[in-house]
Amino acid sequence: MDAHFRQLCRGGEKRWKAALRSRTDRDEFFVVNLYDREPGPVFQGLGGAATEAAAHVFFSMPKDKREELLSCYFGGGADYRFLRVSIDSCDFSLGHYEAMSDPEDTGFRSFSLARDEKEIIPFIKLAEKKAGRPLPLLLSPWSPPAFMKTTGERNHGGSLKPEFRDMWAEYICRYIEGYQAHGLTVRFVTVQNEPNATQIWDSCRYTAEEERQFVRDHLAPALRRHGLDTGIYIWDHNKERLYERAVDVLAPDTRDLVEGVAFHFYTGDHFEALDLVSRHFPEKTLMFTEGCMEFNREDVGADPWQHALRYAHEYIGDIAHGAAILLDWNLYLDQQGGPNHVQNFCSAPVMCNVNTKEITVNPSQRAIALISGAAVPGSVRIAGSAWHPDIETAAFALEKGGASMVLLNRGPLELPVRAVWKGQVAECKLAPESVTSLIIEGGENP
Repeated sequence: MDAHFRQLCRGGEKRWKAALRSRTDRDEFFVVNLYDREPGPVFQGLGGAATEAAAHVFFSMPKDKREELLSCYFGGGADYRFLRVSIDSCDFSLGHYEAMSDPEDTGFRSFSLARDEKEIIPFIKLAEKKAGRPLPLLLSPWSPPAFMKTTGERNHGGSLKPEFRDMWAEYICRYIEGYQAHGLTVRFVTVQNEPNATQIWDSCRYTAEEERQFVRDHLAPALRRHGLDTGIYIWDHNKERLYERAVDVLAPDTRDLVEGVAFHFYTGDHFEALDLVSRHFPEKTLMFTEGCMEFNREDVGADPWQHALRYAHEYIGDIAHGAAILLDWNLYLDQQGGPNHVQNFCSAPVMCNVNTKEITVNPSQRAIALISGAAVPGSVRIAGSAWHPDIETAAFALEKGGASMVLLNRGPLELPVRAVWKGQVAECKLAPESVTSLIIEGGENP
Protein backbone atom coordinates (compact mmCIF):
# COMPACT_ATOMS: atom_id res chain seq x y z
CA MET A 1 0.00 0.00 0.00
CA ASP A 2 1.06 3.56 -0.68
CA ALA A 3 0.54 6.76 1.26
CA HIS A 4 -0.06 9.99 -0.67
CA PHE A 5 0.89 13.27 0.99
CA ARG A 6 -0.02 16.83 0.11
CA GLN A 7 1.39 19.68 2.20
CA LEU A 8 0.63 23.39 2.20
CA CYS A 9 2.91 25.84 4.01
CA ARG A 10 4.15 29.41 3.67
CA GLY A 11 6.70 28.23 1.11
CA GLY A 12 4.07 26.78 -1.20
CA GLU A 13 2.64 23.33 -1.81
CA LYS A 14 4.26 19.97 -2.44
CA ARG A 15 3.04 16.42 -3.00
CA TRP A 16 4.79 13.10 -2.60
CA LYS A 17 4.14 9.38 -2.24
CA ALA A 18 5.63 6.90 0.23
CA ALA A 19 5.29 3.15 0.70
CA LEU A 20 3.80 1.93 3.97
CA ARG A 21 5.85 -0.39 6.16
CA SER A 22 4.91 -2.68 9.03
CA ARG A 23 4.94 -1.19 12.50
CA THR A 24 7.87 -2.13 14.76
CA ASP A 25 8.69 -1.64 18.44
CA ARG A 26 10.56 1.56 17.65
CA ASP A 27 7.36 3.17 16.43
CA GLU A 28 6.38 4.49 19.83
CA PHE A 29 7.78 7.97 19.24
CA PHE A 30 6.40 10.64 16.86
CA VAL A 31 3.20 8.61 16.41
CA VAL A 32 -0.10 9.82 15.01
CA ASN A 33 -2.80 7.15 15.25
CA LEU A 34 -5.81 6.45 13.07
CA TYR A 35 -8.20 4.33 15.15
CA ASP A 36 -10.15 2.31 12.60
CA ARG A 37 -12.38 0.73 15.29
CA GLU A 38 -13.78 4.04 16.53
CA PRO A 39 -16.29 5.11 13.84
CA GLY A 40 -18.15 8.40 14.06
CA PRO A 41 -20.62 10.14 11.74
CA VAL A 42 -20.53 9.88 7.97
CA PHE A 43 -18.91 13.00 6.56
CA GLN A 44 -21.20 14.71 4.04
CA GLY A 45 -19.05 17.48 2.59
CA LEU A 46 -17.99 21.11 2.44
CA GLY A 47 -19.74 24.18 1.10
CA GLY A 48 -20.09 27.94 1.24
CA ALA A 49 -22.60 30.77 0.97
CA ALA A 50 -24.02 32.03 -2.29
CA THR A 51 -24.89 35.44 -0.88
CA GLU A 52 -26.13 38.23 -3.11
CA ALA A 53 -22.73 39.86 -2.57
CA ALA A 54 -20.89 36.76 -3.80
CA ALA A 55 -23.15 36.35 -6.82
CA HIS A 56 -22.88 40.06 -7.69
CA VAL A 57 -19.08 39.98 -7.51
CA PHE A 58 -19.08 36.86 -9.70
CA PHE A 59 -21.18 38.51 -12.41
CA SER A 60 -19.09 41.71 -12.16
CA MET A 61 -16.12 39.78 -13.51
CA PRO A 62 -15.49 39.04 -17.21
CA LYS A 63 -16.80 35.74 -18.55
CA ASP A 64 -13.32 34.24 -18.90
CA LYS A 65 -12.62 35.03 -15.22
CA ARG A 66 -15.90 33.45 -14.10
CA GLU A 67 -14.69 30.04 -15.17
CA GLU A 68 -11.63 30.44 -12.95
CA LEU A 69 -13.85 31.52 -10.07
CA LEU A 70 -16.10 28.48 -10.45
CA SER A 71 -13.06 26.19 -10.58
CA CYS A 72 -12.00 27.33 -7.11
CA TYR A 73 -14.98 25.55 -5.56
CA PHE A 74 -16.76 23.30 -8.02
CA GLY A 75 -15.68 20.46 -10.27
CA GLY A 76 -12.32 20.44 -8.47
CA GLY A 77 -10.75 23.03 -6.21
CA ALA A 78 -12.41 22.83 -2.80
CA ASP A 79 -15.04 20.42 -4.23
CA TYR A 80 -18.03 22.07 -2.55
CA ARG A 81 -21.16 19.92 -2.23
CA PHE A 82 -23.56 22.38 -0.51
CA LEU A 83 -24.52 26.06 -0.69
CA ARG A 84 -26.13 28.35 1.86
CA VAL A 85 -28.58 31.05 0.75
CA SER A 86 -30.29 33.73 2.83
CA ILE A 87 -34.07 33.95 2.87
CA ASP A 88 -34.45 37.59 1.82
CA SER A 89 -31.62 40.04 2.48
CA CYS A 90 -28.70 39.66 4.86
CA ASP A 91 -25.81 42.02 5.59
CA PHE A 92 -23.97 40.68 2.52
CA SER A 93 -26.72 41.89 0.19
CA LEU A 94 -26.72 45.01 -1.96
CA GLY A 95 -29.57 46.37 0.17
CA HIS A 96 -32.71 45.32 1.99
CA TYR A 97 -35.26 43.20 0.14
CA GLU A 98 -38.19 40.93 0.93
CA ALA A 99 -40.15 38.50 -1.18
CA MET A 100 -43.35 40.05 0.18
CA SER A 101 -44.02 43.16 2.28
CA ASP A 102 -47.83 43.34 2.42
CA PRO A 103 -49.36 42.25 5.76
CA GLU A 104 -52.80 42.02 4.13
CA ASP A 105 -51.65 39.59 1.44
CA THR A 106 -52.59 36.40 3.26
CA GLY A 107 -52.90 34.62 -0.10
CA PHE A 108 -49.25 35.45 -0.98
CA ARG A 109 -50.26 36.87 -4.37
CA SER A 110 -47.45 39.45 -4.23
CA PHE A 111 -44.81 36.91 -3.14
CA SER A 112 -41.89 37.00 -5.58
CA LEU A 113 -38.31 35.74 -5.78
CA ALA A 114 -37.43 38.32 -8.45
CA ARG A 115 -34.43 39.57 -6.46
CA ASP A 116 -32.99 36.04 -6.09
CA GLU A 117 -33.69 35.34 -9.75
CA LYS A 118 -31.52 38.25 -10.83
CA GLU A 119 -28.10 36.87 -9.78
CA ILE A 120 -28.26 34.32 -6.94
CA ILE A 121 -30.22 31.58 -8.70
CA PRO A 122 -28.37 32.01 -12.04
CA PHE A 123 -25.08 31.68 -10.15
CA ILE A 124 -26.21 28.49 -8.39
CA LYS A 125 -27.17 26.96 -11.73
CA LEU A 126 -23.73 27.75 -13.15
CA ALA A 127 -22.11 26.27 -10.05
CA GLU A 128 -24.14 23.07 -10.42
CA LYS A 129 -23.18 22.82 -14.07
CA LYS A 130 -19.52 23.20 -13.19
CA ALA A 131 -19.79 20.70 -10.34
CA GLY A 132 -21.62 18.19 -12.54
CA ARG A 133 -24.07 17.45 -9.73
CA PRO A 134 -26.90 19.08 -7.76
CA LEU A 135 -25.76 21.30 -4.90
CA PRO A 136 -28.28 20.89 -2.06
CA LEU A 137 -29.14 24.22 -0.46
CA LEU A 138 -29.44 25.44 3.11
CA LEU A 139 -31.86 28.36 3.41
CA SER A 140 -31.43 30.64 6.43
CA PRO A 141 -33.47 33.73 7.34
CA TRP A 142 -31.76 36.80 8.79
CA SER A 143 -35.08 38.49 9.49
CA PRO A 144 -38.77 38.00 8.74
CA PRO A 145 -40.39 40.82 6.75
CA ALA A 146 -40.44 44.06 8.72
CA PHE A 147 -44.21 44.03 9.18
CA MET A 148 -44.01 40.71 11.05
CA LYS A 149 -41.62 42.02 13.71
CA THR A 150 -42.01 43.79 17.01
CA THR A 151 -39.66 46.56 15.84
CA GLY A 152 -41.24 47.10 12.42
CA GLU A 153 -37.81 46.97 10.71
CA ARG A 154 -35.39 44.34 9.42
CA ASN A 155 -32.38 45.66 11.33
CA HIS A 156 -31.68 45.91 15.06
CA GLY A 157 -33.08 42.61 16.27
CA GLY A 158 -36.62 42.59 17.50
CA SER A 159 -38.66 39.41 17.44
CA LEU A 160 -41.37 37.71 15.42
CA LYS A 161 -44.86 38.77 16.49
CA PRO A 162 -46.85 35.76 17.70
CA GLU A 163 -49.75 36.56 15.38
CA PHE A 164 -47.45 36.20 12.35
CA ARG A 165 -45.87 32.85 13.23
CA ASP A 166 -48.12 30.85 10.90
CA MET A 167 -47.68 33.38 8.09
CA TRP A 168 -43.89 33.33 8.52
CA ALA A 169 -43.79 29.52 8.40
CA GLU A 170 -45.87 29.64 5.22
CA TYR A 171 -43.50 32.29 3.81
CA ILE A 172 -40.52 30.00 4.40
CA CYS A 173 -42.31 27.15 2.61
CA ARG A 174 -43.08 29.44 -0.34
CA TYR A 175 -39.38 30.35 -0.49
CA ILE A 176 -38.39 26.69 -0.57
CA GLU A 177 -40.94 25.93 -3.28
CA GLY A 178 -39.78 28.94 -5.28
CA TYR A 179 -36.24 27.59 -5.40
CA GLN A 180 -37.45 24.11 -6.23
CA ALA A 181 -39.48 25.54 -9.11
CA HIS A 182 -36.12 26.53 -10.60
CA GLY A 183 -34.95 22.92 -10.42
CA LEU A 184 -32.85 23.43 -7.29
CA THR A 185 -32.87 21.24 -4.18
CA VAL A 186 -33.50 22.82 -0.79
CA ARG A 187 -32.24 20.17 1.60
CA PHE A 188 -32.04 22.14 4.87
CA VAL A 189 -33.52 25.19 6.57
CA THR A 190 -32.48 26.91 9.80
CA VAL A 191 -35.06 28.63 11.97
CA GLN A 192 -33.07 31.86 12.28
CA ASN A 193 -29.54 33.06 11.66
CA GLU A 194 -27.93 34.17 14.93
CA PRO A 195 -31.08 34.26 17.07
CA ASN A 196 -29.17 35.61 20.06
CA ALA A 197 -27.83 38.72 18.31
CA THR A 198 -29.18 42.22 17.80
CA GLN A 199 -27.28 43.48 14.75
CA ILE A 200 -27.21 46.77 12.86
CA TRP A 201 -28.17 44.65 9.85
CA ASP A 202 -31.02 42.19 9.23
CA SER A 203 -31.56 40.29 12.50
CA CYS A 204 -34.23 38.77 14.70
CA ARG A 205 -34.10 37.29 18.19
CA TYR A 206 -35.62 34.02 19.39
CA THR A 207 -35.50 32.67 22.90
CA ALA A 208 -35.07 28.91 23.16
CA GLU A 209 -38.75 28.59 24.06
CA GLU A 210 -39.79 30.72 21.08
CA GLU A 211 -37.65 28.62 18.76
CA ARG A 212 -39.07 25.39 20.21
CA GLN A 213 -42.65 26.61 19.84
CA PHE A 214 -42.08 27.89 16.31
CA VAL A 215 -40.63 24.54 15.20
CA ARG A 216 -43.32 22.48 16.92
CA ASP A 217 -46.45 24.51 16.19
CA HIS A 218 -45.67 26.34 12.97
CA LEU A 219 -42.63 25.42 10.85
CA ALA A 220 -42.75 21.61 11.05
CA PRO A 221 -46.53 21.49 10.41
CA ALA A 222 -46.17 23.91 7.48
CA LEU A 223 -43.42 21.79 5.88
CA ARG A 224 -45.63 18.71 6.25
CA ARG A 225 -48.63 20.46 4.68
CA HIS A 226 -46.51 21.41 1.69
CA GLY A 227 -45.01 17.91 1.41
CA LEU A 228 -41.50 19.31 1.81
CA ASP A 229 -38.72 16.95 2.90
CA THR A 230 -36.53 19.75 4.24
CA GLY A 231 -34.51 19.13 7.40
CA ILE A 232 -34.95 21.68 10.18
CA TYR A 233 -31.80 22.91 11.96
CA ILE A 234 -31.86 24.95 15.15
CA TRP A 235 -29.58 27.57 16.72
CA ASP A 236 -27.37 28.63 13.75
CA HIS A 237 -25.23 30.72 16.09
CA ASN A 238 -21.98 30.52 18.04
CA LYS A 239 -20.74 27.39 19.77
CA GLU A 240 -20.43 28.70 23.31
CA ARG A 241 -24.20 28.25 23.84
CA LEU A 242 -24.70 25.37 21.43
CA TYR A 243 -25.27 22.62 23.99
CA GLU A 244 -27.59 24.67 26.21
CA ARG A 245 -29.69 25.64 23.21
CA ALA A 246 -29.91 22.04 22.04
CA VAL A 247 -31.06 20.92 25.50
CA ASP A 248 -33.69 23.68 25.69
CA VAL A 249 -35.10 23.24 22.19
CA LEU A 250 -34.83 19.48 21.71
CA ALA A 251 -37.57 18.61 24.16
CA PRO A 252 -39.73 15.46 23.86
CA ASP A 253 -42.26 17.34 21.71
CA THR A 254 -39.66 18.69 19.24
CA ARG A 255 -36.76 16.24 19.21
CA ASP A 256 -38.21 14.15 16.36
CA LEU A 257 -39.00 17.29 14.33
CA VAL A 258 -35.41 18.60 14.20
CA GLU A 259 -32.74 17.06 11.96
CA GLY A 260 -29.73 18.83 13.37
CA VAL A 261 -27.98 21.68 15.14
CA ALA A 262 -26.16 24.46 13.27
CA PHE A 263 -23.33 26.62 14.61
CA HIS A 264 -20.84 29.43 13.86
CA PHE A 265 -17.28 29.96 15.13
CA TYR A 266 -17.00 33.66 15.99
CA THR A 267 -16.72 33.24 19.78
CA GLY A 268 -13.96 30.63 19.80
CA ASP A 269 -13.40 26.89 19.65
CA HIS A 270 -15.79 25.29 22.17
CA PHE A 271 -15.25 21.93 20.45
CA GLU A 272 -16.33 20.22 23.66
CA ALA A 273 -19.82 21.65 23.13
CA LEU A 274 -20.01 19.59 19.93
CA ASP A 275 -19.04 16.52 21.95
CA LEU A 276 -21.85 17.19 24.41
CA VAL A 277 -24.45 17.53 21.67
CA SER A 278 -23.19 14.37 19.97
CA ARG A 279 -23.28 12.47 23.25
CA HIS A 280 -26.76 13.54 24.32
CA PHE A 281 -28.36 13.82 20.86
CA PRO A 282 -26.47 11.26 18.77
CA GLU A 283 -29.10 11.19 16.03
CA LYS A 284 -28.68 14.90 15.24
CA THR A 285 -26.40 16.15 12.46
CA LEU A 286 -23.94 18.87 13.45
CA MET A 287 -23.47 21.48 10.73
CA PHE A 288 -20.98 24.36 10.74
CA THR A 289 -22.93 27.02 8.84
CA GLU A 290 -20.81 30.17 8.94
CA GLY A 291 -17.34 31.52 9.62
CA CYS A 292 -15.10 34.16 8.10
CA MET A 293 -12.15 36.43 8.83
CA GLU A 294 -13.72 39.72 9.91
CA PHE A 295 -11.89 42.96 9.21
CA ASN A 296 -13.19 44.62 12.39
CA ARG A 297 -11.80 41.97 14.76
CA GLU A 298 -8.46 42.78 16.42
CA ASP A 299 -7.87 39.10 17.25
CA VAL A 300 -8.10 38.05 13.59
CA GLY A 301 -5.17 40.00 12.16
CA ALA A 302 -4.34 40.71 8.53
CA ASP A 303 -1.97 37.86 7.65
CA PRO A 304 -3.66 35.68 4.99
CA TRP A 305 -1.57 32.66 6.02
CA GLN A 306 -2.80 32.94 9.60
CA HIS A 307 -6.32 33.02 8.18
CA ALA A 308 -5.62 29.71 6.43
CA LEU A 309 -4.37 28.16 9.67
CA ARG A 310 -7.46 29.45 11.46
CA TYR A 311 -9.70 27.74 8.90
CA ALA A 312 -7.73 24.50 9.19
CA HIS A 313 -7.91 24.59 12.99
CA GLU A 314 -11.68 25.16 12.87
CA TYR A 315 -12.43 22.53 10.25
CA ILE A 316 -10.22 19.87 11.83
CA GLY A 317 -11.63 20.57 15.29
CA ASP A 318 -15.24 20.54 14.12
CA ILE A 319 -14.81 17.29 12.20
CA ALA A 320 -12.93 15.59 15.03
CA HIS A 321 -15.73 16.52 17.43
CA GLY A 322 -18.65 15.38 15.31
CA ALA A 323 -19.53 17.86 12.55
CA ALA A 324 -20.69 16.22 9.31
CA ILE A 325 -21.12 19.32 7.10
CA LEU A 326 -18.94 22.45 7.00
CA LEU A 327 -20.10 25.63 5.23
CA ASP A 328 -17.88 28.68 4.87
CA TRP A 329 -19.39 32.15 4.48
CA ASN A 330 -19.11 34.23 1.24
CA LEU A 331 -17.65 32.41 -1.77
CA TYR A 332 -16.34 35.64 -3.29
CA LEU A 333 -16.03 39.25 -2.16
CA ASP A 334 -14.70 42.40 -3.79
CA GLN A 335 -11.53 44.32 -2.96
CA GLN A 336 -13.22 46.02 0.01
CA GLY A 337 -14.57 42.80 1.46
CA GLY A 338 -18.10 43.48 0.25
CA PRO A 339 -20.48 44.55 -1.07
CA ASN A 340 -22.23 44.84 2.27
CA HIS A 341 -25.08 47.28 2.84
CA VAL A 342 -23.92 48.14 6.38
CA GLN A 343 -20.15 48.11 5.66
CA ASN A 344 -19.61 44.95 7.72
CA PHE A 345 -16.68 43.95 5.54
CA CYS A 346 -14.67 40.74 5.82
CA SER A 347 -12.31 38.51 3.88
CA ALA A 348 -13.26 35.55 1.69
CA PRO A 349 -11.13 32.67 0.44
CA VAL A 350 -11.38 34.19 -3.04
CA MET A 351 -11.32 37.96 -3.53
CA CYS A 352 -11.98 39.90 -6.73
CA ASN A 353 -11.01 43.42 -7.67
CA VAL A 354 -14.06 44.40 -9.67
CA ASN A 355 -12.22 47.45 -11.04
CA THR A 356 -9.01 45.80 -12.30
CA LYS A 357 -10.72 42.41 -12.76
CA GLU A 358 -7.92 40.65 -10.84
CA ILE A 359 -8.59 37.52 -8.78
CA THR A 360 -6.79 36.78 -5.51
CA VAL A 361 -6.99 33.17 -4.33
CA ASN A 362 -6.13 33.39 -0.66
CA PRO A 363 -4.25 30.66 1.25
CA SER A 364 -7.51 29.90 3.06
CA GLN A 365 -9.01 28.61 -0.20
CA ARG A 366 -5.98 26.38 -0.76
CA ALA A 367 -6.23 25.07 2.81
CA ILE A 368 -9.92 24.28 2.39
CA ALA A 369 -9.19 22.56 -0.93
CA LEU A 370 -6.48 20.44 0.70
CA ILE A 371 -8.87 19.43 3.50
CA SER A 372 -11.54 18.49 0.95
CA GLY A 373 -9.13 16.01 -0.63
CA ALA A 374 -9.00 14.02 2.61
CA ALA A 375 -12.48 14.75 4.00
CA VAL A 376 -14.24 12.78 1.28
CA PRO A 377 -18.06 12.79 1.31
CA GLY A 378 -19.30 9.34 2.29
CA SER A 379 -16.25 8.57 4.42
CA VAL A 380 -16.67 7.75 8.11
CA ARG A 381 -14.93 9.92 10.64
CA ILE A 382 -12.67 7.85 12.89
CA ALA A 383 -10.72 8.80 15.98
CA GLY A 384 -7.11 9.92 15.98
CA SER A 385 -4.37 10.91 18.42
CA ALA A 386 -1.09 12.80 18.04
CA TRP A 387 2.21 12.84 19.89
CA HIS A 388 2.73 16.62 19.97
CA PRO A 389 0.45 19.45 21.22
CA ASP A 390 1.04 21.48 18.04
CA ILE A 391 -0.42 18.70 15.87
CA GLU A 392 -4.19 18.63 15.30
CA THR A 393 -5.85 15.83 13.34
CA ALA A 394 -9.07 14.62 11.80
CA ALA A 395 -9.18 11.09 10.32
CA PHE A 396 -11.53 9.13 8.06
CA ALA A 397 -12.16 5.57 6.92
CA LEU A 398 -12.73 5.88 3.19
CA GLU A 399 -15.84 4.38 1.65
CA LYS A 400 -13.87 2.35 -0.90
CA GLY A 401 -11.22 1.19 1.54
CA GLY A 402 -8.17 2.85 2.98
CA ALA A 403 -8.05 5.87 5.22
CA SER A 404 -7.24 9.56 5.20
CA MET A 405 -6.17 12.21 7.65
CA VAL A 406 -5.72 15.97 7.81
CA LEU A 407 -2.83 17.18 10.00
CA LEU A 408 -2.27 20.76 11.14
CA ASN A 409 1.08 21.80 12.60
CA ARG A 410 0.36 25.12 14.31
CA GLY A 411 3.85 25.50 15.76
CA PRO A 412 7.13 27.06 14.59
CA LEU A 413 9.10 23.78 14.38
CA GLU A 414 9.23 21.02 11.78
CA LEU A 415 7.74 17.89 13.37
CA PRO A 416 8.31 14.27 12.35
CA VAL A 417 5.24 12.03 12.12
CA ARG A 418 4.70 8.28 11.97
CA ALA A 419 1.08 7.77 10.99
CA VAL A 420 -0.15 4.35 12.11
CA TRP A 421 -3.16 2.64 10.58
CA LYS A 422 -3.96 -1.09 10.97
CA GLY A 423 -0.36 -1.93 11.90
CA GLN A 424 1.07 -0.02 8.92
CA VAL A 425 3.22 3.10 9.16
CA ALA A 426 3.58 6.10 6.86
CA GLU A 427 6.31 8.61 7.72
CA CYS A 428 6.54 12.29 6.89
CA LYS A 429 7.64 15.64 8.27
CA LEU A 430 5.20 18.45 9.00
CA ALA A 431 6.61 21.83 8.03
CA PRO A 432 6.14 24.69 10.51
CA GLU A 433 2.66 26.25 10.31
CA SER A 434 1.50 23.78 7.69
CA VAL A 435 -1.54 21.77 6.68
CA THR A 436 -0.96 18.23 5.38
CA SER A 437 -3.29 15.59 3.97
CA LEU A 438 -2.54 11.87 4.06
CA ILE A 439 -4.38 9.37 1.86
CA ILE A 440 -3.73 5.66 2.51
CA GLU A 441 -4.72 3.47 -0.39
CA GLY A 442 -6.43 0.08 -0.29
CA GLY A 443 -7.47 -2.29 2.43
CA GLU A 444 -10.93 -3.06 3.71
CA ASN A 445 -12.54 -0.93 6.38
CA PRO A 446 -14.71 -2.23 9.18
